[in-house]
Amino acid sequence: MNDAISYEEPWARTHQFDPPPLFDALRAERPLARMVYPDGHVGWLATSHDMVRKVLGDPRFSHSTEVGHFPVTHQGQVVPNSPKIPGMFIHMDPPDHTRYRRLLTGEFTVRRASRLIPRIEAVAAEQIAFMREHGAPADLVADFARPLILRILSELVGLPYEEREHYANAPALLHDPDAKPEDVAAAYERASSFFVEVVEGKRKQPGDDLVSRLVSAGQLTTEELCNMMILLLFAGYETTESALSVGVFALLHHAGQLAAIRADPAKLDGAVEELLRYLTVNQYHTYRTASQDVELGGETVRKGDTVTVSLPAANRDPAKFMCPGNLDIDRDTSGHVAFGFGIHQCLGQNLARVELRAGLSALLREFPGLRLAVPFDEVPLRLKGSVFAVKSLPVSW
Repeated sequence: MNDAISYEEPWARTHQFDPPPLFDALRAERPLARMVYPDGHVGWLATSHDMVRKVLGDPRFSHSTEVGHFPVTHQGQVVPNSPKIPGMFIHMDPPDHTRYRRLLTGEFTVRRASRLIPRIEAVAAEQIAFMREHGAPADLVADFARPLILRILSELVGLPYEEREHYANAPALLHDPDAKPEDVAAAYERASSFFVEVVEGKRKQPGDDLVSRLVSAGQLTTEELCNMMILLLFAGYETTESALSVGVFALLHHAGQLAAIRADPAKLDGAVEELLRYLTVNQYHTYRTASQDVELGGETVRKGDTVTVSLPAANRDPAKFMCPGNLDIDRDTSGHVAFGFGIHQCLGQNLARVELRAGLSALLREFPGLRLAVPFDEVPLRLKGSVFAVKSLPVSW
């Protein structure tokens, strides 16, 4: 395994829950391996827990799209470099990243997320009532996970859920590698135009929501505000929806783990963290580019080299987690990187956690007989794409 691998090799997921087996071989033999990127750049792939955290925590690595090499193609096309987009701070370095992120930090604290629990529980109850009204079988994705996550995020940000046709489809298309570029562009443009209307509406009549507070602060332009809304939607919607849906799928398959939670609901918090580690739905869009030469694991990463870090591989590292291929809700999951690491660690992770806890709690409490309505192997999966997901999850109760 001395030659550089192709970018296509590591992302060939074939199992419902496990990352590609190549990760295990790479992690054992060369946790920082050479990888040929779609544009021909020969960069790196990090697969060990230690190496992933080193890269993500090192300020000598940039997350700018101006200099990086994208590790996958879209519709078979190389994703080109792009200039900074005002407000889209996820792909910025300090001090720009720091300035934008600081404006949102207070909106996503543990305390703020905890205050949303009653509302999340109420929405979960409404979606369960919807499922009961329409009867089994139901699609847990379309009837529960998707509306629960989108309704809460929309209310938090200040988007009118009843007008979701303007913006709800854009994240799914962006994360779908098979989506046509023109469809992605059209959905993005539609969402952007709608967000301009939302911002202008908040200027005239502010409410109790994130966008209204940002508008009132007066530090951002309309363009910055709209791009920040797009970022929050793209980063916080489909990822959490998928974590919830695939998490239920995993529990229904691991009957012993599910029974343990039912017997002792206090285990739910640990179960959420273990599902995040075990599944790691954020698959392969995490990469950094060296702004100077960096010595890592006996290798020299040259200035301009891009390192893709595999969060799923890091969370299955046996040097960090004993028997990492097992779903074990009683294990110590501290240090998992499902939400990333370093200054770009997921801003909305506290919200995601309370949504996952509330969603799982409601489902397990209200549907003691919850089960798959189709054979395990017939659950349709989205194995490609930046977010690992089930396309639908037919269930009965």
